[in-house]
Amino acid sequence: QVQLVESGGGSVQPGGSLRLSCEFSGSSFVMNVMAWYRQTPGKERELVASITPGGVTNYVDSVKGRFTFSRDNTKNTVYLEMKNLKAEDTAVYYCNADSLISRIKYWGQGLQVTVSS
Repeated sequence: QVQLVESGGGSVQPGGSLRLSCEFSGSSFVMNVMAWYRQTPGKERELVASITPGGVTNYVDSVKGRFTFSRDNTKNTVYLEMKNLKAEDTAVYYCNADSLISRIKYWGQGLQVTVSS
């Protein structure tokens, strides 16, 4: 059974940085497209960034140039490096694995990221 264990959330001032990590287990990591989503109260969950097994990334426009998404296929882990954080980045961030075989989506437990002065 696929499990996603997230770490690295927290509080930071505007302009600060955080790195989120998500460790994958329970299946073949390289057969999953990985992604980070975020959600704020009353809004739908938003795709922030995705990365294919080969490392091709895609970002929502609002984070381009500030966030970097990477994966280490030897450690079954993905990393979301977030720089120049803004108040509007405040949300619960969810790690997601989308299996290329079964097309099942798996979710982590969610991490709170708060950007506030």
